[in-house]
Amino acid sequence: MQDRISLWHEQTNRYATELREFKQQMVAQIETLDKDKETLRTDLDSVGTRVDRVEREMDYLETQNGAQPCVDVDDKLVEQQVTVVKEKNKVKYAKATDCRDMISSIKAMKILKRVGGPKGMWTKDVGSSSGKVYIFNGTDEDTIYEFGSIRDFTISQGTSMAKTVRLPSPWRGSGHTVYNNHAYYVKEGKELRLIKYNLQNDSVADSAVFPVQDHVPVYSLTPETVIDLAADEEGLWAIYATKETERHISLAKMDANTLDIEQMWDTPCPRENAEAAFIICGTVYVVYNTALPSRSRVQCVFDVSDMVTNDDAPLVYFPKRYGSHSSLKYNPLEQLIYAWDDGYQILYKLAMKKKLEV
Repeated sequence: MQDRISLWHEQTNRYATELREFKQQMVAQIETLDKDKETLRTDLDSVGTRVDRVEREMDYLETQNGAQPCVDVDDKLVEQQVTVVKEKNKVKYAKATDCRDMISSIKAMKILKRVGGPKGMWTKDVGSSSGKVYIFNGTDEDTIYEFGSIRDFTISQGTSMAKTVRLPSPWRGSGHTVYNNHAYYVKEGKELRLIKYNLQNDSVADSAVFPVQDHVPVYSLTPETVIDLAADEEGLWAIYATKETERHISLAKMDANTLDIEQMWDTPCPRENAEAAFIICGTVYVVYNTALPSRSRVQCVFDVSDMVTNDDAPLVYFPKRYGSHSSLKYNPLEQLIYAWDDGYQILYKLAMKKKLEV
């Protein structure tokens, strides 16, 4: 009788233990299901956004490769449609801010260190004051090096103190930018695709086909760069070139959230002998190599608000030390240019003045 009671107690304890374990498993599964539910809801929202994006891209492709009409279209009507598009691009630019700064001169130059190959890009987040530094080494790679500060970057042995961010696809060229916690870069294939990558949750936030045909390198001295993305006080920009305007550089204002193009301009700035460019307050400054081996110079300026012309712009020389600049990125919070020169990371301190003072 005593043995049976002991066995009954043992079985009861075992069943109670199993029941508790089962309860814990069920609670954990319910929590997992709740998380999966939220993830699915987020994914559905993302899918909805991407469907909208695909629809916009299909609309664009249809305009580029539309079916031949069954009846002849009046040539005058076609000309009118082309004129409407061109006139839309000539509409006066509506500034997002009241910034009127332009370069007066290069106040100082500081060579921080040498990390990486001859071509690349380094920058801070243009749209935030986080202080983080981002290194894009090379013209066809997929790993970003993120440093907590300029000091961490300076004292680090190579990239030993950096966090590595692996992108889902390689970038092309050295025309990337970091803006409001997102890396914007170009993926090259059958078409040029802009990628917006969220650096906080390590995921692609959006992507879009850049709607130009027959693209060519932006700068003759940096042929790997097919689109140079830049951010300033006004937001996100794309500097590019096509066979249609092969001798000169073009400019587009973009929506940083949707990657839509808001407005486009053909500039008078030639591609020949150009190294790189940067944008300040809606003005693009194109830097060219000079006959002097230790200098490069801003030789062409294009202001979307028509406040500054080449005749107005001051002569600005960069005291270059090594090769040619593969990238120049302006930081409006610091009024510094982050330059990559033959693997050396250089800071240029700018002296500024107001556009109306020219």
